[in-house]
Amino acid sequence: MLEVKAKLKIKRGAYNLQVKGRLEAPFADRNREGRVRLASGEEVELKLPRGEILRGGDLVTASDGRVIEVVAAPEKLLHVEGPRLAHLAWLLGNGHVPLQFGDTWLRMAEAPGMDEALAHFGVHVRRVEEAFEPEVMAHAHEHDHGHDHDHDHDHHHH
Repeated sequence: MLEVKAKLKIKRGAYNLQVKGRLEAPFADRNREGRVRLASGEEVELKLPRGEILRGGDLVTASDGRVIEVVAAPEKLLHVEGPRLAHLAWLLGNGHVPLQFGDTWLRMAEAPGMDEALAHFGVHVRRVEEAFEPEVMAHAHEHDHGHDHDHDHDHHHH
């Protein structure tokens, strides 16, 4: 199966690149290991280095040398505006809820019960369908991979 392992560090339009495919997917699907479908219907295996984030407009290379453009598919999001956004963002961030920040708003994926939770904050919430490009911390993916096994130097039993 075709694999995608690397993100090109150049922007489209440079070097007259021939873009040969489109990977259109919501944020979660374009940022996990596993299979995704290209717009052509072809399946590829995503195997990006840990911590690499695919955003709309990025270019990746497939194992056959093709250049594929990443497109952020519209997702059902909650668009939140109003007072106390910083407090809200802090609470949600602690709960590992991915958030996208604008100057006066934040966005998150729709989730059951989220409307009620947000209502307590007196913020204005509306539903939008937009590309989702949340902020991602470097360590955001660590908690589901267990620990690396290269630090056993402090576990010696005498």
